[in-house]
Order: sequence, then C-alpha cells, then structure tokens
Amino acid sequence: MLKISIMKKIIFFCFLLISTIGFAQNAKTTKVYKLDIKQNITPATYRQAKQAFKAADTMKAELMLIHMNTYGGTVIDADSIRTMILNSSIPVYVFIDNNAASAGALISISCDKIYMRPGGSMGAATVVNQTGEAMPDKYQSYMRSTMRATAEAHGKDTTITAQNDTIIKWFRDPRIAEAMVDQRIYIEGISDSGKVLTFTPGEAIKHGYCEGTAESIKEVLQKNNIEKYKITTYQPTFLEKIIGFLVNPMISGLLIMAIIGGIYFEMQSPGIGFPLGVAVLAAILYFAPLYLEGLAANWEIVLFVIGLILIALEIFVIPGFGVAGVLGITCAFVGLVLSLLDNVDFNFDRVEMRGVGIAVTTVVLGTLGGFLLSLYLGKRVFTAQKGMFRNFALNTVQEINEGYVSVETSLFSMTGKTGIAQTVLRPGGKVLINNEVYDAVAEFGFIEKGENIKVTRVESTQLYVDLV
Repeated sequence: MLKISIMKKIIFFCFLLISTIGFAQNAKTTKVYKLDIKQNITPATYRQAKQAFKAADTMKAELMLIHMNTYGGTVIDADSIRTMILNSSIPVYVFIDNNAASAGALISISCDKIYMRPGGSMGAATVVNQTGEAMPDKYQSYMRSTMRATAEAHGKDTTITAQNDTIIKWFRDPRIAEAMVDQRIYIEGISDSGKVLTFTPGEAIKHGYCEGTAESIKEVLQKNNIEKYKITTYQPTFLEKIIGFLVNPMISGLLIMAIIGGIYFEMQSPGIGFPLGVAVLAAILYFAPLYLEGLAANWEIVLFVIGLILIALEIFVIPGFGVAGVLGITCAFVGLVLSLLDNVDFNFDRVEMRGVGIAVTTVVLGTLGGFLLSLYLGKRVFTAQKGMFRNFALNTVQEINEGYVSVETSLFSMTGKTGIAQTVLRPGGKVLINNEVYDAVAEFGFIEKGENIKVTRVESTQLYVDLV
C-alpha cells in the first residue's frame, strides 16, 4: 500500500509539472515592436528607424515588424535603414501593405521575412530624380550592387553533384534584385529585357522574395505561429513632430520674416537687445530642422552668415552702398534658398524646377513680408501714443525750443572773431583762431595760406570766413 501511495504522488507531481510547463508555454507573450513606414523615405524616416530599433532592443523585443506602404525616397537613407536591419540581432519581418517601390524594395529585401497584401507590388528600384527621370549610370551601378549584396546577405544553399559540379541556389536570387534596378538585365521567365522588374505577391512567392500573403499584421503573426503577443508601435517623438512642423514652407517663410524683422528693429535701436535675439532664434529654428532633414548643409548655413556679416560691414563700416552690400544680400539669399533644396553640394540632379520655384518663392515672400511688416510695426506698434510696445522704444522728443540742439553750441560764439588761414581754403580748409584749429569754408573764392580771416557766420557746426 505504501509503495502504491508513493507512486501516486510521483505521478501526480509529474502531471502537475507537465501542466505547469504547458501552461507557461501557452501563456508566453511575444514582444513585437512595430515601425510604420507609410510615407516617402527621408532623413526623418532614418532617424525614426534608429530610435525604433533602439527602443526594441531596450524592451528586449523578440520580433521587429515593419508595416510598409511607400513609393520610395532617398537611396542614402534607405541604405542606412537596410544596414540596420541586416545587423539587427532581432528578427525583422516586413508587411508590404500595397507598395514597396524603389527604396522601399531595398528595405524589404533586407528583412528576414517578407509578407505582402494581395494586390500589392514590390520592385521598380531604378534611381530617379524628383521628376521621375532616371539618374546617370553611376547612381544605378551603386543601387544594383546594393540590391545584389542585400539579396546575397540572406545566404545560399550549395550542392555538389555526382560530376563534382557546384550548384549554388540563393535563398533570394541576387540577379532578381539587380533586375529591379536595371531594365537591361534579362532573366528567362522572370524579367523581360527592357523592363524594370516589379513583383506581384504571387510572383514574389514563386521566386523566393515573399514568404506569403496576408491581410493584416495579425495574420502575419499567425502565419509564424505567434498567437499571443503584445505589439508596441513606434510613435514619433515631440522633437520629430516639431521638426516636421518647422520644415513646412509656410513656417519657413514666417521664420524668414522674423529674421528680417529682428535685424531691421535691431538697426533702429542702439546696442544689442531683444530684436537681435528674435532674429537669432528665428535663424536657428529655420536652419536646424533643415539641417537635421539633410537639406541644409554646413556650407549653406555659413554662406548665409557670411552674407549677414557683409551687410553689417556695408551698413556700419563702409560708407555708401557698394560691392559688400550686394555680395552680402546675394550670399544671404542664396544660403536661404539652397537650404530648402535637396541638392548635394553643387549637384542639382535630384532637384526639380518645382522645388526651386517653391524655395525661391518662400524666401522672396518671407523677405519682402518681413521688411514691409517691420515698416508697419515700426509705425504702429512702437509709437509713443498708442503702440502696444511703446515702452520698449525710446520715444522721448527733445525739442529745440526747450534748449535741445544737435550741434556744439560753443561754435556760435565764434562769429566776428579773427584769425589766419592755416591752409589754403579752396573753398574748404583750416583756420587758426585763438591758437585753435577749426574747419572753415571761404565765403567767396579762395583764401591763401597765412592770410587774415574773419568768421562771418556759423551754420550746422560749420564756420564761414572771409578776408579781413
């Protein structure tokens, strides 16, 4: 009886242990981190991808899932995202929700598994400019090699035949990836010469570029036997939202108005004060998001600063308005315009005329608007009688009838005094009166050096003299 009782207990505990393990396995929740790429791929997309991968690693996610629907974007940023995916310690799947064209195809091919919505497409990775025209072959060559290397990164299966022939079967054929870029590549039964390759879901599955179709993220997870999961979706940070707001052309125009207005009001007041601070803050808000977006390069910002320095020299140091002023205005204007364009140094292949028109219009309207608004506000806002900011401006008037004059009053007592011409007056020169030298103008003709003179009148701090 005792042995039977012990056996029952052992069986009971084994059953309990198995049940507990099974329950724990069933209760396991898979941590999934989801990144949405549902817009053109830009530097902002790359920044967001970096933050997403970092967050996924921090929370120890077991799967990274990219929800994609894009027509493409910048190759440089797509390549950076591709590199992150290939180097990720977390498996990365992509769900193509309709489109993964151009740069989107590159990112998709780098993922460990690809799922597509029925009716979707992937491919057409030829490098084009913003007008849709194909870029020169040096750009295509780079894209071809990148697509090929990405496909090769997923490995191959090598078989040795009885005749000692080596047969290599790639899990994702690099030639297919290359055909998505170059229409000249011909692959029998897959790619017709003269057409860039784009896959439907069925074609992608047949040729190893898609694991299956799905209607939703939930179905993608079910196809990978993930029934219980927790999805954390990346949300853009407050900074990302601010950057997106500031790069709007309308906001850029308003910031240019603030820059011009701040400089204008600073020139109207002595010293350094609030208006200059507004101008500097507006310039930072204008250039910083454009710099982070990869539009404003270092040299474009420096060009704008040089323009401001030249304008300041023209106004405060060099008399009149000449070369320095013209160069300053030109440099500042060009710096503002170029910072809005997607050019690479002086290469404008990727820049379309529509973009140039928007940039020039934004800067011109912002500059004119800032100048006209400054004139208006100078009269309306800072006036002594009713301006809301009248206490910020020096509005006290020093009237002549109250004894305030803008000249040295001691000169008026010089009328009638005599002296000698220290230099020739033709008609201007210098005279010596009471052992002090003064600037003077001859009333009539020339006065030779050493001749006796007499001050006939004083006007606007200027002595007028005549021969005694």
